Amino acid sequence: MSDDTLRLEPLVVPASLDDAGAGPFLEYVRLDNAVCRDDTGHDGLEKDAAEVWGFWRAREDWEHIGVRAVRDGRTLGVCAMTVSTAPGTATMEYDLVVDPGAWGDGVEEALAQAAEDEARSRGLRSLHTWTLHRPDAPGPAVVPSTGFGTAPVEHRHVRLLTGRGYSLEQVERTSAFDLHGSFEAVERLLAEALPHVGPDYRREQWGARTPDAYVDAFAHAISRMSTDAPQGGLDIEEQHWDAERVRRREKRLADQGLTTSVAAVIHEPTGAVAAYNELAIGGDGSGVTQQYGTLVLREHRGRRLGTIVKADNLLRWRTIAPLSPRVTTFNAEENRPMLSINEALGFVPVSYAGAWKLTLA
Repeated sequence: MSDDTLRLEPLVVPASLDDAGAGPFLEYVRLDNAVCRDDTGHDGLEKDAAEVWGFWRAREDWEHIGVRAVRDGRTLGVCAMTVSTAPGTATMEYDLVVDPGAWGDGVEEALAQAAEDEARSRGLRSLHTWTLHRPDAPGPAVVPSTGFGTAPVEHRHVRLLTGRGYSLEQVERTSAFDLHGSFEAVERLLAEALPHVGPDYRREQWGARTPDAYVDAFAHAISRMSTDAPQGGLDIEEQHWDAERVRRREKRLADQGLTTSVAAVIHEPTGAVAAYNELAIGGDGSGVTQQYGTLVLREHRGRRLGTIVKADNLLRWRTIAPLSPRVTTFNAEENRPMLSINEALGFVPVSYAGAWKLTLA
């Protein structure tokens, strides 16, 4: 007998992906990838199950809460919530993953309400969530508080969030670089940038484990991502990173089955990681590469360090993951300096993401 009742159930993270009860989690991963493809028109945001499972299993720095919407034994959607374990945390973020065929039947409303209820039960101040859009989305658009980029008014997810009182605070561009194409621009831009660096800076590269000599400086550089990168009108809380947290992160990335590469520039007089770029890929290395982050610390800008770390890592990546077809990266639409570097290197826009905020009473 079928059961047409919509039920919300916890999404249980299995002890292993081979467990008999791993089915709902695996279905969540499948559905998430399918929704990303439907919204963007490309597969550049896909993750394999081991990568997602390893992320959910790591709970030292973030708490993960999952709720799935089930009808007649079928998972129609999942709300994946993440909240920092740092004292004084006031913001929660969540992803809303709903089967496009089930949209409009109460699933998305129930899951969004679950996220808002969870945040309020914790006494948090605000919620962040995201929408994905194709570059050629037609019709009228919502403009974020930054004034850069847009989100299509008639997109189903945008209609949901605007109807629930969320505000669009930032638009990010997803860009892709063809790893099987020409690297002429990469090599040329690197050669042109190097004379601008000066004698106080040294280029370095490493893989899965940060060298002990740089781990403290790398921790500081990662922490600066929460203060130095453009955040629009989002409530981004400053993150604390130290060597121990870097080592925890490295273990988590390994548990996710990820291969990583970091290109950095070291400021010799202070030992600071003045700039870095990080690339990662899961599985057998034949999928799409993700850029995890690029940052030039404010006090070291103006020396083309962003171009150097990006170019260094792209050139190195050809030997690390030769089967990967492309790299995808996110950048805020107001971050013109970094977008200009990407465009010059050969990155092209493939989709957009809207960052939304709900201020809780």
